[in-house]
Amino acid sequence: MGDSQSLFSASLISIDDGGPPDGFAIRPLARDDYAKGFYECLRVLTWVGEPTESEFLERFDEMLAARDTYFFTVVEYRGRIVGTGCLVVERKFIHNHGKCGHVEEIAVVKEHQGKGLGLKIMQALESVAVAVGCYKSILNCGPRNEPFYGKCGYLNSGIEMSNYYEEGKDSYHRG
Repeated sequence: MGDSQSLFSASLISIDDGGPPDGFAIRPLARDDYAKGFYECLRVLTWVGEPTESEFLERFDEMLAARDTYFFTVVEYRGRIVGTGCLVVERKFIHNHGKCGHVEEIAVVKEHQGKGLGLKIMQALESVAVAVGCYKSILNCGPRNEPFYGKCGYLNSGIEMSNYYEEGKDSYHRG
């Protein structure tokens, strides 16, 4: 596990075919990322509300305490968070008490899309999944994102179904 400043150890991140483009760094989410535009990056995906820094730190500490479960990565460029993604590790009874990785919240701010950062985030999360012993990783996406995840090695293997409990907050299906 990482120190109290990072969500997990950066040593779990490995990208075989080179890292991100020059000037960009992929690393674990850190306690000081609130002020670096973390939520602005997540707004590319969906509604996030207006969390305060203390609320961010409270959630960060909850995730840190849930050892080896949440692996938020960020892409930093010139002191700003411009990309993010998360691997959530689910512990199973099946597959000999195996672990399944759930890829969540892949986002790159608009001005940096098209630079291969999404692919690098996915590669980083895959390396984390392998390092922590996941037997597979899965994700949910809309039809418009299926070609991107196909390039990342994912296959369509079913149907996503949802039951939302907060009315009006389902902006995932915006388009």
